[in-house]
Amino acid sequence: MSALEHLPEIDNGLLRFLTCGSVDDGKSTLIGRLLFDSKTILADTLNAMEKTSARRGMAEVDLSLLTDGLQAEREQGITIDVAYRYFTTGRRKYIIADAPGHEQYTRNMVTAASTANLAIILVDARKGILTQTRRHSYLASLVGIPHLLVAVNKMDLVGYDQAVFERIKAEYLTFATQLGIKDVRFIPISALAGDMIVDRGEHLPWYEGPTLLDILENAPAAHTEQAEDFRFPVQYVCRPQDSANPELHDYRGFMGRVESGAIAVGDAITVLPSGARSRIKKIELGSQSLPRAIHEQSVTLLLEDEIDISRGDLIVKSAEAPVPVKHIDATLCWLSETPLSPARTYLVRHTTREVKAKLAKIDYRLDVNTLEREAADGLAMNDIARVTLKLAQPIVADSYRSNRATGAFIIIDESSNNTVGAGMIA
Repeated sequence: MSALEHLPEIDNGLLRFLTCGSVDDGKSTLIGRLLFDSKTILADTLNAMEKTSARRGMAEVDLSLLTDGLQAEREQGITIDVAYRYFTTGRRKYIIADAPGHEQYTRNMVTAASTANLAIILVDARKGILTQTRRHSYLASLVGIPHLLVAVNKMDLVGYDQAVFERIKAEYLTFATQLGIKDVRFIPISALAGDMIVDRGEHLPWYEGPTLLDILENAPAAHTEQAEDFRFPVQYVCRPQDSANPELHDYRGFMGRVESGAIAVGDAITVLPSGARSRIKKIELGSQSLPRAIHEQSVTLLLEDEIDISRGDLIVKSAEAPVPVKHIDATLCWLSETPLSPARTYLVRHTTREVKAKLAKIDYRLDVNTLEREAADGLAMNDIARVTLKLAQPIVADSYRSNRATGAFIIIDESSNNTVGAGMIA
């Protein structure tokens, strides 16, 4: 009987998590095993995997095929692109991002990690902590993932030896302390055999902790661990044009997504960067009126006063208003094959606001393998650096550590309209 059959029917909220680690550590196999053992693979998908595995002469289903979706990945046996998978159990819904392990795909991992609330870092029990393990741990910490789970995989290949697991755990804890990682847990697993993934298996009696799925089922969801300030970037101003309905003539609603915090009818608000003030008169979700809106809800806000508001403005509670700025210090990951040019003007897209910007200075470039800081006068693809940007108009930003939505931005090349960089405000 599967362990899932013993779980109560409750909802712990959506969990976005990331799997990362060195090449061949078994990330794709882990996700395949998780979905296979939790019985969330569709029959036609499983049938296709069985046929592909048989063509390769494999006796059992190759579970890594579930995420290695690109033809190039299947041919080379590596993960190139970020593969997203969605599944649900009786307790919560999940979005999994399978990030590539190669250093040249650093930008892919940063993109995948930007919305995750937990990262599973796989370590091959035979190889221990590697340079890529440290790099991925740093990147996970950099983009603000609050919970790390180190899964020591391929325990079957070291005879399920507890001493191997304890040695890797001690080595990683030393590194985590140096990096300032606060919440990290450890679990021995065999993704291939299924030990300690969904079911406990029979080979790890010395490990008394929860299975990997148990940890995921009980991990905190985003926005639940600390009080957050209310942030509502305006996406669209709704002014219905219906001559047959006079009641709509004075309707003016501000549509968007609550990125953090909560708002209620009657709350005092401030619109930034203008500084105009009013109160919430009504909150609408479709045709339904709500007394209150919370994080990640897309709603329409109506105000008591006529205020000039447009797309790109930020509505906040008056007691929680940040200060608009025209200079930002940020950690920047360069995503483009075309290097960053200090002479060029770029577009910074922050929430729903776009402003022109130029590079003011590069404080240092970070070697993600050694974590050493290096002098730099430009950035190439996959480079990560601490920079200062000068903006043509002010933006209203929080630090990334306090708010991942309003502390993040992307950089767009005006000539090609391509996204060339992603940043986190200090």
